Amino acid sequence: MPMRVKCPTCKTEVAWENNPYRPFCSERCRLIDLGAWATEKFKIPAEKQDIDVDDDDGDDQTHYN
Repeated sequence: MPMRVKCPTCKTEVAWENNPYRPFCSERCRLIDLGAWATEKFKIPAEKQDIDVDDDDGDDQTHYN
C-alpha cells in the first residue's frame, strides 16, 4: 500500500510518492504555506543577537556578537 500523508495546509490525505507538491496536495496549498512563512505567521524561535556596527579594527565589516 502506498504511503499517504495529510497535507499540512488543508489536511487532505495525499500520496507521498510521485507527488510533485509533497508534502502538500497542490500548488495552491504549497503557496499558502510559503505565504505564511513570508508574512511571519510561522516563526522559528531564536536568541536575539546584538550587532556591533561601530568597531575600531578598521576592516569596515559588520561583526555579530
